[in-house]
Order: sequence, then C-alpha cells, then structure tokens
Amino acid sequence: MESCGEIQVKELNKRASGQAFEVILSPTSPDAKSEFPLSPLKKKETSLDEIKRKLEAAEERRKSQQAEVLKHLAEKREHEKEVIQKAIEEDFNFSKMSQEKLNQKMEANKENRNARMAALEEKFKEKDKKLEEVKKNKEAMKVEN
Repeated sequence: MESCGEIQVKELNKRASGQAFEVILSPTSPDAKSEFPLSPLKKKETSLDEIKRKLEAAEERRKSQQAEVLKHLAEKREHEKEVIQKAIEEDFNFSKMSQEKLNQKMEANKENRNARMAALEEKFKEKDKKLEEVKKNKEAMKVEN
C-alpha cells in the first residue's frame, strides 16, 4: 500500500482481466478549507413576463414541430397517390396491350381459317371438275359402245 499525501493506493489481487486497485482518500480535517468552496447556486427569480415568453417559445416550438409532422404526412400521402396513379396507368397499359395482342391473334386465326377454307373450296372444286370429267368420259364410252 502506497501513500501519497492524502491519497492511499492499495493493490488488490491480480485478475485475468487486469489489475485492480483500491483508492482511499483520507478524510479532510474539519479545519481544512477546500480549494473550491461550493456555494449554493442562487436561483434567479423568474418574472411573469419571462414565464410568458418561455411558454410562447414552447408553443412556437410545438406548432413548428406539428407543422413539420403534417408536412411529412402530406408528402407521404402525395407519394402514395403518385404510386397508386402509376399502378393504375400500368394496369391500364397492360390491359390495353393484352387486348391488342388478343385482337391480333384473333385476326391472325381468322385469316388462317379463311385461307384454309379457301384452300378446301379450291380442292373441292378440282375434285368436282375431275368428277365431271370422269362422268363425261363414262358417258362418252357408253355412247361409243
């Protein structure tokens, strides 16, 4: 244990985390004067005008904070409206594009069907011509016989 003036330092057991010390301050004598006399802080008397001024300042801060909160809420609502409007526009555009694609497919199917029908009609006309030729040839053979 070391002593230095009014302070005593006592080394405690060493620990895994480091060393520990106990610092003991010797009691001051009643007749010793402290270097920094602590005088109680005298509370300043607050006047009615000062209280009113502080209340008004507090009210201004509250109003300012409330206005800031309302501003943020308005910005958030505006952003939500923009997002909803954009979603509606995208949905409308998607519906429009889908309708156009469906119309194109239906038109293409109609054209393909018409082309197939025209091809079948042509094929049937050729078969009818052949049948007529065969009938004419058969009748011509009957007449010759």
